Amino acid sequence: MKRIATVGVYEFDAHSFLRALDAAGVTQVIDVRQRRGVRGAEYAWANAQRLQRMLAEARIAYTYHPELAPDTELRHLQYREDARQGVGKRSREQLSPEYVRTYTEEILDLVPLNPLIGQLPVHGIGALLCVEATAAACHRSLVARRLADRHGFEVVEIEADEPPAVDLL
Repeated sequence: MKRIATVGVYEFDAHSFLRALDAAGVTQVIDVRQRRGVRGAEYAWANAQRLQRMLAEARIAYTYHPELAPDTELRHLQYREDARQGVGKRSREQLSPEYVRTYTEEILDLVPLNPLIGQLPVHGIGALLCVEATAAACHRSLVARRLADRHGFEVVEIEADEPPAVDLL
């Protein structure tokens, strides 16, 4: 069976992130973030250029699919729901139903996934990358679910085992 993984940045440091990718057999990271930067010194390793350099050194391919990223307006739709519920982006556990509906209608239903599927590695597994620690709190879970439902992929969710140490790579 074909497999696709999802992975977030939060709760990892650079070393534990690479270890988790290796343990899952990831040979390609598919970045689906709109802004490829992450706030906070502890996550500087995940900013686009540093991340790409780190992955290249680990012999993990990197591709960027901005067409799957939520735009600013869509992200703010989720932020408003987070504020209403009193949760922060880093502590969110699930997406709001309105966000799921809007992301599905405005992105998933319009963006063909065959180009992404065609770029997946022959050996190993590709991992959809965003920032949220939990896949269910991130749009990457919606992309993965669509790949599962319509293209027969098994979804593997990669999550950190423990909070990161400060890592300033």
